[in-house]
This record gives sequence, C-alpha cells and structure tokens, in this order.
Amino acid sequence: MESNVFEEMAKRYDTVERIELAKIIVEAVRPELQNSKSKSLLDYGSGTGLVSLEVSDLVNSILLVDSSKQMLAVAEAKISSKGITNARVLYSDFTQEKPELDADIVLLSLVLLHIPNTKKILQELFNLLNDGGKLIIVDFDKNDKISHPTVHNGFSHEELKKELSEAGFKSIEVKTFYHGKRIFMNEDASMFLSSSIKE
Repeated sequence: MESNVFEEMAKRYDTVERIELAKIIVEAVRPELQNSKSKSLLDYGSGTGLVSLEVSDLVNSILLVDSSKQMLAVAEAKISSKGITNARVLYSDFTQEKPELDADIVLLSLVLLHIPNTKKILQELFNLLNDGGKLIIVDFDKNDKISHPTVHNGFSHEELKKELSEAGFKSIEVKTFYHGKRIFMNEDASMFLSSSIKE
C-alpha cells in the first residue's frame, strides 16, 4: 500500500516536464562534480531529488534539504527503491532557521527564484560551506515577460555575480546553457549555471 501512496505523490510533483528539465540540469551539473568522490553535497530546496539523486554516484554523500515534508517523503521513497546508500533527507528552511550543517558542495536547482531575499540565503550558504567549497546554482535568466508576486523573474548574470561576490564567493562563473520552450511559467526561457568557490 505504502509504495502506491508515494508513487501517486511522486506523479503529482514529478511531472513529465519537470523530469525532462531535471535531465537537462543533471547533464549540466555532472561536469561540475568531477573529482568530488570524497565530497559532501547539500541539495537545498531539493524537492523530490530529481537532480541530486542522479548525481549520487559522483559524491561521497548527499543531504536533500527541503521545506516540504511531502516532497521529502517522495525523495526518501526513491532513495530506498533505488538502493541509494549515501543520501538522506532533512526537513528545514534556511530562510527561517540557521542551518547547523556544513558541506563541501551546495546545489540550488531552480530554487533561488522562490527565495525573496537572495542576499541573505547566499550568505547563509556561504557560511555553511567548508573552505574551498563550491556553490552551484541553476536558475532562469532574467525574463521580462514574467511577473509574479512571489517569484523572481530570473536573474541577470551581472546582478548575481555581484551578490555572490558580496557574500564572499570567489572564482564566480555564470553561463547560460539551455534555451527551452515554455519552461518558465509557460514562457520560453533560458537557464544558467553558476559556480563559485568559498576560498
């Protein structure tokens, strides 16, 4: 009975569109995780783990952090059904509470646009990264067609670089890697990958 419940929940969250988009993101993220076998990865705003569970072979451990218990329940079901031994989940919202954690790599995949105060969250993530740690952000490029009261309409590379730099990050790179039809609130949009280092 139990697994059916999770399958139903997973279907609700893991729509075909989300799965397709996650595959594209995984392709972009994997090269960023070369030589990370001994590293810990924290996937902040992990959802059901569509991205991070697909890179579990590249890192030592994965912590999926999300503020949705339902999504984490789906993620946990995936972890056990796929027999992934190096991943666990944590229910938390770093915008509300200070994380008592550390990690070598932090991944934010299509999460930043949902966080009103980007400066504050970037600072929190900087603080929890170990020295030499890497922050990987995948999100949408700024898109003027989109206007939403609680979601950023993407990010300009310059703006993001400035905020990352102000948070203390170095070696900041931002590059657009994908253009897709109707992928951002039903509008055509492009996604970027940003990587930066805490030295």
